[in-house]
Amino acid sequence: MKIGLYIHIPFCVSKCYYCDFLSFARPEMQEAYTSALINEIKNYAALLGKHYTVQSLFIGGGTPTVLPPVLLDKICMALIQHFQIAPDAEWTIEANPGTVTNDHVRIINTYPISRISLGLQSTHNSLLKSIGRCHTFEDWHRSYSLIKTNTSCDLNADIMFALPSQTYEAFQDTLKILTTYPLEHLSLYSLIIEEGTKFGRLYDVGELIGCDEHQDRQMYHHAKAYLKDKGYQQYEISNWAKTGKACRHNILYWKREPYIGLGLGAHSFFEDTRYHNEEQIEKYIQADGCLKVLQIDHEIITKAMAMQEFMFLGLRMTQGISIDAFSRQFGVDLFDIYENPLNKWIKHHVLVKNNDSLRLSDYGMDVCNEVFSSFL
Repeated sequence: MKIGLYIHIPFCVSKCYYCDFLSFARPEMQEAYTSALINEIKNYAALLGKHYTVQSLFIGGGTPTVLPPVLLDKICMALIQHFQIAPDAEWTIEANPGTVTNDHVRIINTYPISRISLGLQSTHNSLLKSIGRCHTFEDWHRSYSLIKTNTSCDLNADIMFALPSQTYEAFQDTLKILTTYPLEHLSLYSLIIEEGTKFGRLYDVGELIGCDEHQDRQMYHHAKAYLKDKGYQQYEISNWAKTGKACRHNILYWKREPYIGLGLGAHSFFEDTRYHNEEQIEKYIQADGCLKVLQIDHEIITKAMAMQEFMFLGLRMTQGISIDAFSRQFGVDLFDIYENPLNKWIKHHVLVKNNDSLRLSDYGMDVCNEVFSSFL
């Protein structure tokens, strides 16, 4: 059986103002964390045995390339030694500009790493500073050049829009500059002001003004048209790729295929159960890879919950969902379960039905959260 792996590296140079991910700058914990993570890798691989083959690996964070190269090497070696990995598996690692060294490149070339996601957010240094990024666009260019010159990896760039003080013209400029680089993949995310972040605290006291919805949608619509013109295919609400370069690991999530999350706070979906790891790093390290201690908040996914996930995860993809696949998987007709919301959204051209497929229209992508909630 095929399975995906996510490996969480929680360390960063510093915390971005918008970030609510489980990440922090605690370099003194890196060696102990790596040791505990490797033990978790060993224990999970022993549990899965030879019945599961890894089809995709994603080393994310945080910033994996903040780790000293020797520690990253140990993690990659443990994955190779203990898991059964398909020869054609997609292997992605996240990196931030300025953290990639020649030694990191050597490690990337030592293992079958095929994709690198190089965070950027904007090509405008003033905007980068205003959102707490610890790099400049020039840093990104240098890291890009080092990777492209010395590896055969495909590259993704993460971009944010609807940032405080970001103009429509600045966003247009970022896309124009980025598409001069032969990037295989682009991910674009609208800023969400999350509780517990620096931006969240500033917003609560009236010291941060968010982007208005009109400009948010203006930027998104521009990106859709501009990237299509530049040869990128939108395959998900927030993701674009050149032909054949869509991220297989992301698609695994949206299609509800099984995956294991390794590392601090990492989430898993395995044997119809969702759960996640311990979120306090001291407790994670103390557990030393013991799966029974690490795994918490187990939730068995019922048939009703699985049908809901099929809808709101599958509809994120531009190809939409298969009506026949729903019937085969759940033994019931899709329209018998969701007759009212489906007929409503089709009538208002939010969903488009075409033979066996059901997908969001362009307008549907703008109101997708309302659509998704209607299936809950």
